[in-house]
Amino acid sequence: MKLFLRNMGQKAFAWWRIHAWEVMVVLGLLLLDRTTKVLVQRFLGQGAISVFPFFQLNYVQNTGAAFGMMQGGNGLLIVVMLAIIGYLVYSWKDLCSQGKLVHWGCLLILAGALGNLYDRITLGYVVDFLDFLVWPVFNVADSAITVGGCLFVLSLLCKGLGKREAK
Repeated sequence: MKLFLRNMGQKAFAWWRIHAWEVMVVLGLLLLDRTTKVLVQRFLGQGAISVFPFFQLNYVQNTGAAFGMMQGGNGLLIVVMLAIIGYLVYSWKDLCSQGKLVHWGCLLILAGALGNLYDRITLGYVVDFLDFLVWPVFNVADSAITVGGCLFVLSLLCKGLGKREAK
């Protein structure tokens, strides 16, 4: 048993040496997401504050998905988020071997999904507050998911261009 625990400890330490920066990125984004949402809930209330003519801080309790779809579908959205997180964790090694863009995309999507999942489970809705007036209100976690998805698409485009040039 002692040998087993020592071996597990060595494996865990080796994993941490390699992946500590990834964990720090995800935790950093989670901390930023939670901090901004708590500040908005505490100080903004239900009113909007105009910051620029094209941007305001506007506290919204979102029970749906992007663009106001599936309002009230919190239970289903929790299952979808858990499936996405499970897929990312299960396929992590394979996905990250696809290159830096996919690796960063995975980190951002994972952090964003965890941030919004936390809200859905603890509050029953997602706190949104960034409002550009011509776009649905969103938050830091949504931004991470969007940028991560864009990195995935960019990676596919780059691979497609590389294959076309090789012909």
